[in-house]
Amino acid sequence: MSVEILVIDDNPTNLKLVSELLEFEGHMILKAEDAEEAQVVLARTLPELILMDIALPGMDGLTFTRKLKADERTRHIPIVALTAFAMKGDDQKAFDAGCDGYITKPIDTRKLPEQVAEWLAKEGPKP
Repeated sequence: MSVEILVIDDNPTNLKLVSELLEFEGHMILKAEDAEEAQVVLARTLPELILMDIALPGMDGLTFTRKLKADERTRHIPIVALTAFAMKGDDQKAFDAGCDGYITKPIDTRKLPEQVAEWLAKEGPKP
């Protein structure tokens, strides 16, 4: 099943790794290096899933997640935090901001495609 996934990460290496892993699985990957670039992408298309880095320059990922979940047009899109923040309570901060899932970096390249498939399977019908 090929779906559009938006990957937002300011680290070019992480962006490339995640994108290539998911493209290999047959998904179409949209890329953005910050929230501002992601907003341009989201103005054109609505992906089935967003993988959101938390430590973004400018507007951070948690703030951007809150903004997307408050917007009628984008609130239905599942957002998974993709972050190096792995301290106790960081996952709860992501969930409190509206993230639907949480993956810590460095990502496990063997598990990521399976994790993404699970979130896509949970996705309900689009409005």
